[in-house]
Amino acid sequence: MAAPLSFDSAYRTLKRDTPAPVYYLTGDEDMLKQELVDLVVSQTVDPAGRDFNLDIRSAADLNGEGFHTLVETPPMLAERRAVVIHNIGQWRRNAKVWQVVYRYVENPSPTTVLVLVTASGEKPDKRLAQATTHIAVQPLNPDRLRRWIGVRSERAGFGMTDGAAQHLLKAVGSDLSALAMEIEKLAAIAQPGIPVDADDVAQLVGIRRGETPQDWVDAVLLRDILRAAEMLEPVLATAGVTGVRILMALGSGLVGVRLARALIDEGLPLQKLEREIFNAIRICRPAGLTSWKDAARLWASAARQWSSGEIEEALRLAYQCDRSLKSTTLSDARGTILDLLLSLSPIVKAAA
Repeated sequence: MAAPLSFDSAYRTLKRDTPAPVYYLTGDEDMLKQELVDLVVSQTVDPAGRDFNLDIRSAADLNGEGFHTLVETPPMLAERRAVVIHNIGQWRRNAKVWQVVYRYVENPSPTTVLVLVTASGEKPDKRLAQATTHIAVQPLNPDRLRRWIGVRSERAGFGMTDGAAQHLLKAVGSDLSALAMEIEKLAAIAQPGIPVDADDVAQLVGIRRGETPQDWVDAVLLRDILRAAEMLEPVLATAGVTGVRILMALGSGLVGVRLARALIDEGLPLQKLEREIFNAIRICRPAGLTSWKDAARLWASAARQWSSGEIEEALRLAYQCDRSLKSTTLSDARGTILDLLLSLSPIVKAAA
């Protein structure tokens, strides 16, 4: 079975070539899947004819007969029509509609472009992946995220400095829906011909530079516990930020520092440490990082502040804190996380 196309390769191909008969979109980035759906539709159906030649349905509303009718209906006054079916995982695995779908994708109509879309978290269907143009839409790496922000802001009618894009990523994270929402807000205040800068982003998002969730994680990893404690209240006061969210980010950072510490303990020269960590990040592609280079630099530096045993203990304490925050009987996230910071403080440990 051929490897699936990536988002970038599929996007370039769609821009250049005639659409394929059947597309099968899988993966966890629903917003990118929607961008591909929009592109397939725009390349297939003229805007003036979409009332007649475009059908967008949910799988839950279709049985085998309904599916057959949709894909076999001829276009009206056009060469092709488009059919988009979302959430095809809603069909039960033993439903008869699957047999209708399998038969169709093996011999699709020459006048219909069909797009089958899975929800995030669903495993690809091997038979569909083999018989269609399969596109696996995975999270963007940090460089692509910044380019995506640039393209999205240009579509919204304004420019953005590199510093603004970086601060937006650190403040909001890598969730594309949240980023798109903030970009729409920035479009409302952007002035023609003047790029939005980091101060504009800080004012709109309500998070000053140096007080983002990522800045808080950085402070903890570098064992600057006093700074982390001072930042905690404004970080938790930010819209969309919860104690659980920053604990998840901290856990990922601690795992990265554990890797760096293990490499040091194995005798890797310090001058090679950052490069080895970067290579590991590039292979594993952990979610949520706003910059692979910055993460590699941070983890390499932070690893010198911890022993292997201290990192293991920090991971255990962070896990316990996360469980406490998820308890239905506990509501004081700030106090719970402050207790964690106190437990992680090297000053307190030295005094003990």
